[in-house]
Amino acid sequence: MFLYRNELNAMDQKKTLTIFTPAYNRAHTLGRTYGSLCRQTSSDFVWLIVDDGSTDGTAGLVKSWTGNETKFQIKYVRKENGGMHTAHNLAYDTIDTELNVCVDSDDWMPDDAVETIVTLWRENGDESLAGLIGLDCRADGSVIGTPFPEPCRPMTLAQFYGNGGRGDKKLVLRTDVVRRYPRYPVFEGERYVGLDYLYDLIGLDYKMLTVNRQLVTVEYQTDGSSNTMWSNYLRNPQGWMFYRDHKMSLGLPLLKKFLCAAHFVASAITARRFKMPSSAAGRLLMLPALPAGLLLLLYTHLQVKLKNTHKIS
Repeated sequence: MFLYRNELNAMDQKKTLTIFTPAYNRAHTLGRTYGSLCRQTSSDFVWLIVDDGSTDGTAGLVKSWTGNETKFQIKYVRKENGGMHTAHNLAYDTIDTELNVCVDSDDWMPDDAVETIVTLWRENGDESLAGLIGLDCRADGSVIGTPFPEPCRPMTLAQFYGNGGRGDKKLVLRTDVVRRYPRYPVFEGERYVGLDYLYDLIGLDYKMLTVNRQLVTVEYQTDGSSNTMWSNYLRNPQGWMFYRDHKMSLGLPLLKKFLCAAHFVASAITARRFKMPSSAAGRLLMLPALPAGLLLLLYTHLQVKLKNTHKIS
């Protein structure tokens, strides 16, 4: 790992927010993220780029920006490629501001996003809250999924989705709270663990302020994790076993636990490392979920084959 940064006297004052951006071969989109940060109405933030082993000139691009006269500090760290969750681990070990938020390398922020985050937290935040959750929107301004019910009240992500909420949301977390919880595990040869593992753990102890304000504009890439999930299941079976085991330990409805058990079975067969889940509920569901897990594994291979055939054609 190495780090470089721009240093200006105006940046000596401690900032409130770190915007961190995991990047893997996204030099062609990262400039859009940078441009949106240059337009922010508040400079009360630091931008941390975590380069996950890019080979496309990302390092040189970021270095050129650190030589510019920007109103915010840019920090850059590079690591061996290990997947999004490992970039989050490094970010959380590096961040020293009160709040942090992840903005992906193909996304960008509205001009007033930082001002909105800092103002809302200063006016409404307290020790009982782990941070705040805002909206992800498309480029046309439409909300990804559903907004929060009005009037907005503190809740966890699990409560939002459990009550029928849908779509990705943008989490702004207290850094001191994040550091109270385990880092994402790393499995040799694999590059994926679901990020909501950490958010679930935090949600067991804290609620978050909810706001129906756009914090990020999202553009899903064709080679991003959202569009490569079927092959992701096959490439990262131990990560998925861990993730499904974790989900079965939560207070989910029985049907959702059964679906997690079926995914656990499919991943265990793929990994050839079958073990029983850690929770009693998970262990009880293994035998009933075995046929569904086998069918799911066959369906996963079919989906990957169809996508590969489509790419060739």
